[in-house]
Amino acid sequence: MSMTSAEIRTAFLNFFAERGHQVVQSASLIPGNDATLLFTNAGMVPFKDVFLGTDKRNYTRATSSQRCVRAGGKHNDLENVGYTARHHTFFEMLGNFSFGDYFKREAIQYAWSFLTEELKLPKEKLWVTVFEEDDEAYDIWADEMGVPHDRISRIGAKDNFWQMGDTGPCGPCSEIFYDHGEEVWGGPPGTPEEDGDRYIEIWNLVFMQFNRQADGSMEPLPQPSVDTGMGLERIAAVLQHVHSNYETDTFVALIKAAAEAVGTDDLSAQSLRVIADHIRSCSFLIADGVLPSNEGRGYVLRRIIRRAVRHGSKLGANQAFFYKLVTELVNLMGEAFPELVGAQERIEKALLQEEQQFARTLQRGMSLLEEEVANLPENGTLAGDVAFKLYDTYGFPYDLTADILRERGFGLDQAGFDKAMAEQRARAQQASQFGADYNERLKSDVVSEFAGYSAYESESAIAEIFVNGDSVTELAAGEEGIVVLSSSPFYAESGGQVGDVGVFEVAGEPVYTVTDTQYIGKAIGHHGIADVTLKVGDSVLAVVDDERRWAIRRNHSATHLIHAALRNVLGEHVAQKGSLVNEQRLRFDFAHPKAVTSAELQAIEAQVNEQIRLNVPLTTDVLPIEEAKARGAMALFGEKYADDVRVVQMSDYSLELCGGTHVERTGDIGGFRIVAEAGIASGVRRIDAVTGAGAVAYNLAQQQKLMEAASLLKSDPAALADRIEQMLGKQKQLEKELAELQKQASAQAGASLIDQAQDIHGAKVIVAEVHNTEAKALREMVDDLKNRLGEGVVVLGLRQDEKVSLIAGVTKGLTNQVKAGELVNVAASLVGGKGGGRPDMAQAGGTEPENLEQALVETLAWLRANLA
Repeated sequence: MSMTSAEIRTAFLNFFAERGHQVVQSASLIPGNDATLLFTNAGMVPFKDVFLGTDKRNYTRATSSQRCVRAGGKHNDLENVGYTARHHTFFEMLGNFSFGDYFKREAIQYAWSFLTEELKLPKEKLWVTVFEEDDEAYDIWADEMGVPHDRISRIGAKDNFWQMGDTGPCGPCSEIFYDHGEEVWGGPPGTPEEDGDRYIEIWNLVFMQFNRQADGSMEPLPQPSVDTGMGLERIAAVLQHVHSNYETDTFVALIKAAAEAVGTDDLSAQSLRVIADHIRSCSFLIADGVLPSNEGRGYVLRRIIRRAVRHGSKLGANQAFFYKLVTELVNLMGEAFPELVGAQERIEKALLQEEQQFARTLQRGMSLLEEEVANLPENGTLAGDVAFKLYDTYGFPYDLTADILRERGFGLDQAGFDKAMAEQRARAQQASQFGADYNERLKSDVVSEFAGYSAYESESAIAEIFVNGDSVTELAAGEEGIVVLSSSPFYAESGGQVGDVGVFEVAGEPVYTVTDTQYIGKAIGHHGIADVTLKVGDSVLAVVDDERRWAIRRNHSATHLIHAALRNVLGEHVAQKGSLVNEQRLRFDFAHPKAVTSAELQAIEAQVNEQIRLNVPLTTDVLPIEEAKARGAMALFGEKYADDVRVVQMSDYSLELCGGTHVERTGDIGGFRIVAEAGIASGVRRIDAVTGAGAVAYNLAQQQKLMEAASLLKSDPAALADRIEQMLGKQKQLEKELAELQKQASAQAGASLIDQAQDIHGAKVIVAEVHNTEAKALREMVDDLKNRLGEGVVVLGLRQDEKVSLIAGVTKGLTNQVKAGELVNVAASLVGGKGGGRPDMAQAGGTEPENLEQALVETLAWLRANLA
């Protein structure tokens, strides 16, 4: 039986949908609210909290085709991509899941049925493994599925006890292998020959039973569950009767497109496999909001792009090519992943920009590497400081250099590279720091109701109290703690909006001062200090600081307007990358490849203020997330959403998913001013702005500065620009006249220095301190003196602003005896400095001007000893 990748995906989802499973769309590659992972690297990641019991869904069975990336941190397949038949940076994981519904028996039955009945794989081709202690799974396979005992292997925890990270959900697993036949070398799992390619794992059934803690202990999960994963690429290879994933339909099409883009006819080239793999991971990462940068996820994306570009260069590509593959990828996978279609233009722009940036340095970096490799002995090792120079100067990631060296049969001194890398390496390897303990946080079983959309105060009972991280029954007067209410009008920080502050009251008297509000799981935790002793079960009136909340509401609603304005003015590629909303101002981060111009900022500001003047009402609806997305609602980058979401709409101008608090009408915002725009990372910009009273105060402050500037320049504010232009013109003329006078002074000083020239072994030497000269004029002075001397040496020193400037010049006929760089450092070492340059001209600086005279004396003595 032969099926395309798309047909396999559809068949899998339909099979489980017919058996009561909810078909769940693939989640983002950026794990929502999960600091333990760099990327979504397995199909179960979106359901991690469901397995832990901290998240509830309206279904107990699910199936999905989840996009995954393994290219950073603990799960990193990058170095193997292109060298093996089955490693990828990006892959699709077909999975079916049970959340306390069915367990081992049904999971095994479903898998066997799908493989042997739906896909019609020969049973004799399938081999099974179980965890060595899991007798239950063994018996189900042998006694109920009829798998012969000699095709069931008991394997230890290394391969058959699954866990996504060092902490979190885990459990024993059972793997299904496909036998490619005796013509392929390799042995069954558990044998010495298991690393061969004959028996290939195609499906892993994980029986989730435990939650591993940081100390290694395992707590039983609230209810046993099932997580399975079958790589689409691997099963496609089986069904399409090929041995390598790169021979399946999706990769064949991408390899052909890559070959055409780089201009090669050799479809077997290993580099084409690398490029075909990398276009998938890069495109989906960008679609999910990641942009190339020098840290974290952006750094991983950057090194994947650069690895692909380098392989294209190996094949002869002499111009940008990688971005051209996006069209073919969209054709192949756009139907299954419509977000790829919507992001196509943004993906192409980001890839092209990064490719062009890297191309500018690739040739120079490769030249340096080629020179170093040429001097290495056979099987030699490249020095770590050279690898660091390639990274620091030419933008070569470490693994790109290692990749090239490995192809040539050379090693790389990683220890030396690590030492040279220092702080740069710490930033570059931030990817490996996504290792926070998933369980190292406060835990609460309370699910608080947020009552603050329409009210600033409400009665509620104290459900839980925490002191120093421990759950307690009471909080003493004067003691700091966290109080959890069953229902609260206080907004807990999320979505960029800060938490509320306020008080709890009893009988009109304050009993607790709330200084911040944060979520503890799904509980609303009120941080603060007790005025009286509080106990679990006490009833309080929770009162939010409404004036502060109103200011926050204005700023939050303004972020929605600015998001829409940015997309209208700059383009549809703009995507929110983060925000901070408090009572004083708002901060909005967004994807954009260059600085926003003054004219664009004015247009953005004008659009937002126009919407404020229109005073349109804000409407909110709670909708199923797929319906909300179908209506065009924009989701926030990296945010994790429930099945039902809150949609905030401002007429037909803005429609976003948002759980924050907002004004009732746009006119309530009062006014909007942008106070700053700047870049914060590669391809990411930030706007700071103010609203309402803050905007008025900003306008008044700007007006006051304008009036003060006009007064200082004795001008009317309306004519200030003309006045400044006049003064700049005058300043330019004066600078020109000053430069001419300095040139004349330098010439006169040079003429007097000629008279001080000494003869040392036939060479004319000038070593002197100069005065009333600019440091930038020293080079011209030295050139003039060298021309006048014919054959000679010049060393000049200048004291200026508690510093020393030194310059040395040597005529070409003497550079075989004296090098200017060595000479200038003789003086520099005595004035607390260091320098360098060419053999005939070198400069240095110092911080000890009081030693200049002695330094020049020592320099003259050095010349007497070194001039032959």
